[in-house]
Amino acid sequence: MADRLHNSLVRLLKAYNLRPADVPIWLIGLAIAALWIMPFVWMVSTSLKYPSDVMTSEVEWFPRRVTLENYVYIFTKYRVARWALNSIIVVTFSTFFSVLGGALAGYALARMNFPGKKLLFFLYIASLMVPIEVYAIPMLLGMVKLGLANSYPAIILPSIGNVFSVLIFRQFFLNFPRDLEDAARIDGAGHGLIFWKIALPLARAPLIAATVIVFVLNWNNFLWPLLITFDESMKTLPVGIAAFTPLYGTATQLQGFAASMAGVTVLSLPSVLVFLVLQRYFIQGISSGAIRG
Repeated sequence: MADRLHNSLVRLLKAYNLRPADVPIWLIGLAIAALWIMPFVWMVSTSLKYPSDVMTSEVEWFPRRVTLENYVYIFTKYRVARWALNSIIVVTFSTFFSVLGGALAGYALARMNFPGKKLLFFLYIASLMVPIEVYAIPMLLGMVKLGLANSYPAIILPSIGNVFSVLIFRQFFLNFPRDLEDAARIDGAGHGLIFWKIALPLARAPLIAATVIVFVLNWNNFLWPLLITFDESMKTLPVGIAAFTPLYGTATQLQGFAASMAGVTVLSLPSVLVFLVLQRYFIQGISSGAIRG
């Protein structure tokens, strides 16, 4: 029995290319991952419970009785479908223009020489230290005076300039092979042609990494859509989900918890699915600026 267990362990280490010294780190990582996933499991589990099964004296990680009543409730009582459509429209345009702008700015900061380049990059980095609460009200007043409040452009425009996207592409293009650039210049190509025909097609890993980050940030954006949207039909999903907060001390409290978890599950699933599908490219784009063949 001991020999069989030892052989199984050896095969497992070889399959995952692990050394015996890596096993404790691997086990610690599994424990951290389990702790990280527990709130998500509890959220989904609560969303599938009957309201009467939510507040129990014993912890129930998995529902005794599974129901979709909470999801039917939020889609019929609230305009979840409309909010989801708004979020999809906003996130699609915001992510596209943020990633495209980040690629252009990252290439310019990495491969082009122009006056004020270092100062501009410093301002990009410094902007990360300025929270949205500082400039949200002036930006709101500006949108109102421009007549853009309570519209898709008002939600989308402030999210286009994403610093993380610029930094990811800049790091990648800093390691871009100069031989390819020189060969293109010999053939008469300028910066624009080099970017569109050579640099951008080779930037798949940072492109996906930036897309994942910008998508998640825009999908979960709460404060700015809350301030700039005044009508129920213009709310995004995070703003609308806030209406599901249980009313403590009322008859709807038990139902509110289950409905809240159903709403948050609907909100979180797109971000989780996008990351799971693109995680391999996301990690490559974040961890390395090298071009992989």
